[in-house]
Amino acid sequence: MKQTEKYGAIASGHDLTSQAGIDMLAYGGNAFDAAIAASFMACVCEPILASPGGGGFANIHTPSENYILDFFAQTPLKKNPNEIDFRAIQADFGTTTQTFHIGAASAATPGFIPGLLNLYKTHASLPLTTLVTPAIIAANNGVTVNEFQYFLSTVVEPILRDSPQSQEIFAPSGHLIKAGEQFKNPALGNFFSEIKNRGIDAFPTNTIAQAQNKTGHLTKKDIETYQPIMRQPKVFHLDENQILLNPLPAASGVLIALAFQQLQSTTNPTSLDIAQALSFSDTTRTTMNSDLTALKSLLNPSAHRGTTHISVVDKNHNACAITLSNGEGNGHIVDDCGFMLNNMLGETDVNPDGKRGWRENIRLSSMMCPTIVSTPDDRLLVLGSGGSNRIRSAIFQVLVHYLMQGQDATSAINAPRLHPENQHLDFEDPHNNNAMGQLQKAFPDNRVWANQNMFFGGTHLVGITPDGDFFGAGDARRNGSFKTC
Repeated sequence: MKQTEKYGAIASGHDLTSQAGIDMLAYGGNAFDAAIAASFMACVCEPILASPGGGGFANIHTPSENYILDFFAQTPLKKNPNEIDFRAIQADFGTTTQTFHIGAASAATPGFIPGLLNLYKTHASLPLTTLVTPAIIAANNGVTVNEFQYFLSTVVEPILRDSPQSQEIFAPSGHLIKAGEQFKNPALGNFFSEIKNRGIDAFPTNTIAQAQNKTGHLTKKDIETYQPIMRQPKVFHLDENQILLNPLPAASGVLIALAFQQLQSTTNPTSLDIAQALSFSDTTRTTMNSDLTALKSLLNPSAHRGTTHISVVDKNHNACAITLSNGEGNGHIVDDCGFMLNNMLGETDVNPDGKRGWRENIRLSSMMCPTIVSTPDDRLLVLGSGGSNRIRSAIFQVLVHYLMQGQDATSAINAPRLHPENQHLDFEDPHNNNAMGQLQKAFPDNRVWANQNMFFGGTHLVGITPDGDFFGAGDARRNGSFKTC
């Protein structure tokens, strides 16, 4: 009996996102075709997390090269000296709340479309029409809202209902679209059709500039001069495992490597070991006032937010780990295009300098960290996470469970998770009284979460063995989806 040929695998935050990628692999496309198609689809079915008004990072691996494509948000060229639109809202996660800032002046220069088109021009094998069509069909015909996406909409409801245009998309009947109901966004479908036909020229530069003119910072020049940046990954070796992380100016790679350095002499780390390693990384960051260059100098030589992640690997061992973010959106829909710009200037962990303290014309730092790992037995792991400031701890823990404790992908992702920050520890119930006692003794300021929660990120992982077998898992905390074909 002839064995069916295997093409690739994908893990993401939504079944339709994964399906768009799998379809490209089945058509004969590569991992990069799948990542591009999945990213467009994520804007439709994960609209709070991914948007043409946002940006991200892609960790790109082929048998001959590794690099990071940085298409994250850029601070505006100039600050608007006039009165600006910059307002606080409260996001309600149920167990805790978090303050975000929205408004026209919270938007930084978006890089999503330039980034995807750069990836398309350098690595794709299928026509752009093929890659964007699934997202166009879904936007026009509608997608069924799932429980997680509905819950997420309730968390950021003040943003989704901030303007009449956003209410028309996200609450067309006067209430948020509930689980089981249809979500349609034909304006976004039309915009993607223009991208298919005109490429980068379809981006509504003039429309955005005009809307930003009075109370925001962005101008036509901001958008026209934006360029994705190719960077060398931060390489860290854990025993014989090579881990490729997001480099400076992203904060995540340095902090994950610093935490791993604390565990290098530890075998089979406990929950307390993991918490203390992450706490050391966080405390060091705070002590050094987030001076990432200084943090990097502590490493031995190597031998938010609203984010979603896509991991893809194909039969030829090409891999793409791509993490996308729109912050939570700035509350304003771009006219006739069906999407919000980001609110990255309103994100404290991305822009700690506040309303007007940010530096002009620089790439913002980020906790996003699409990651690729090569193991000594020639497995290739592709992973990343959403989860704001918790991204670094989510990726770190999954890798500890997989590489140091020998767990499989599903177990590594499903294991109870924790996150220390500013001497406070949040942790999911470890279902082990001894482990809980140790954590609470070491971190008197703590909060126990009875169940898994999206607060702790959404880590999606795929991999391939030397024999071409695919494995992986999506994180149930964020309705993760894993598919192979």
